[in-house]
Amino acid sequence: MSGPAESGPVALAALDLAALLCSRVCHDLISPVGAIVNGIEVLDEDKDEETRAFALELIKKSARNASARLQFCRLAFGAAGSAGAEIETGDAENVARGLLEDDKIKITWNLPRELKPKNQVKLLLNMLVVAAGAIPRGGTLTIDPLHDAPGFRIAAAGLNARVTPATVDFLAGHPAHTVDAHGIQPFYTGILARDCGFTVTAAAEGETIVVTAC
Repeated sequence: MSGPAESGPVALAALDLAALLCSRVCHDLISPVGAIVNGIEVLDEDKDEETRAFALELIKKSARNASARLQFCRLAFGAAGSAGAEIETGDAENVARGLLEDDKIKITWNLPRELKPKNQVKLLLNMLVVAAGAIPRGGTLTIDPLHDAPGFRIAAAGLNARVTPATVDFLAGHPAHTVDAHGIQPFYTGILARDCGFTVTAAAEGETIVVTAC
């Protein structure tokens, strides 16, 4: 890991960045895929009908979860089309709801449906991951456009909502420690923001954490 200039953001070698992003995606998929494997083993070995019914439901739920994670990762981390491609914000909304919205987190999506440059949509999805991480006990995510400039604003409201200093540093591209698989997602969010000509920040506004790119 090396910085191009003392005051500039830290840069990762291309191979390191790719490896860490792959590690992040694998980490996200291990849990649901492992649950599917466990459920199949139960179906193979257990003859109790109630247990088999539970295992089948676990397989179905985990398969849906794995699918949602893959669809989200494809847009948030993957190429998602050729260079210079545009993605509709409605597609981003669909994958975001599929991954993040459940009985703990509710999403209010106030962005219009329109085509935007690929990396802006990737940035938006990664901002959502950062915002969701600020409300581990659940709450609401409200996504708005900026009215006075290009960009996005995501407000995360929930019990004890907070953003860690490390996350703020990763977004700014000035991590206090070596970038690892845990920190690569907010670090990558900062890379995307700078590629789009934006600055991304996360800060408390009262009891709400606001993640902004402008």
